[in-house]
Amino acid sequence: MTSIPHDTPGEPDPLRALGLERLRRRTSMKWRTYPEDVLPLWVAEMDVPLAEPVVRAVTDALALGDTGYPAGTAYAEALAAFAAARWNWHGITPERTAVVPDVMLGVVEMLRLVTGPGDPVIVNPPVYPPFFQFVTHMDRRVVEAPLGPGLRLDPGVLEDTFRETTARGGRAAYLLCSPHNPTGTVHTLDELTTVAALAERYGVRVVADEIHAPLVTPGVPFVPYLSVAGAERAFALMSASKGWNLAGLKAALALAGPEAAADLARLPEEVSHGPSHLGVIAHTAALRDATGWLDALLAGLRANRTLLAGLLADRLPGIRPHSAEATFLAWLDCRALGLGDDPARAFLDRGRVALSSGLPFGTGGAGHARLNLATSPEVLTEAVRRMAAALA
Repeated sequence: MTSIPHDTPGEPDPLRALGLERLRRRTSMKWRTYPEDVLPLWVAEMDVPLAEPVVRAVTDALALGDTGYPAGTAYAEALAAFAAARWNWHGITPERTAVVPDVMLGVVEMLRLVTGPGDPVIVNPPVYPPFFQFVTHMDRRVVEAPLGPGLRLDPGVLEDTFRETTARGGRAAYLLCSPHNPTGTVHTLDELTTVAALAERYGVRVVADEIHAPLVTPGVPFVPYLSVAGAERAFALMSASKGWNLAGLKAALALAGPEAAADLARLPEEVSHGPSHLGVIAHTAALRDATGWLDALLAGLRANRTLLAGLLADRLPGIRPHSAEATFLAWLDCRALGLGDDPARAFLDRGRVALSSGLPFGTGGAGHARLNLATSPEVLTEAVRRMAAALA
């Protein structure tokens, strides 16, 4: 998949736009879970103002009273144009898409189409904790196929797991995180081609969570799973929510490969009642009109990742950050600090910095923490200062 040059519109870095005083007026989870003396660098919310085209689209809809039920294919068309321009991928057709409430609820619905109660769903830990929570809540069985060296997909482990879970002729699904959360790994074309071949060999249905796809570092090729040869029976879930900070405006798209279209057609009609009409409007505007804002964000995130690496080398050399190519998250190996399995607890209690504990990410999470980079350089610098002071 060819990497397409990003825009250079000269927009200001949105990560530098808001101060702590204004951010603390927010009432979302990030800013209301902990007391005011805690710096929250945990849940995947960004400290940014919304892109102006998104604000304008939602404001115009409110002025019109356009707050009914979602309809039409504008979201799918906007994503198709974004994918063609950004990733040189022309494989999205509205006929093989469905609007779903959000990515994780879309994942659940895709898994329901191709598995039954008790069937195995394979994941690659350390991985996004809701993978475990949502899969078990829907009465499927989580099977771990841990990441291998360099925190990359391990084809040998995947093949062994696919073979074992289908040995008795039952159904199995593979929930692929691409790009990977929490490591920020961007899977290569060769890696994904191997996944598709293995899935086809063992009859495993692939559901790819691609919510972080817009957040791939410029110059790094992102390969949509459905663009890979052999992935025709797979599904993918995409959304503008992570790239443009729209988690509170619910909407996502389920995409089906050509040979999965009949399965997607069985999606219950009531699933389409879950997305927010304002969410669809916001996501469509982001994908269609706010790519310049996204590019400014990506530049800011790259600068923050460099800043964090330098701060840690200076103040906390015992922490080893994983070298990421996507997301606004940093996966921190804290095992050399002697803080036990849950270093995030120590940084919260002693330093008043909230990180995500590595433990809920499954195998490989102990001794690790996840840090949200999508904040100002000043907040990031203060967070590392506090973390270092917590160990003094």
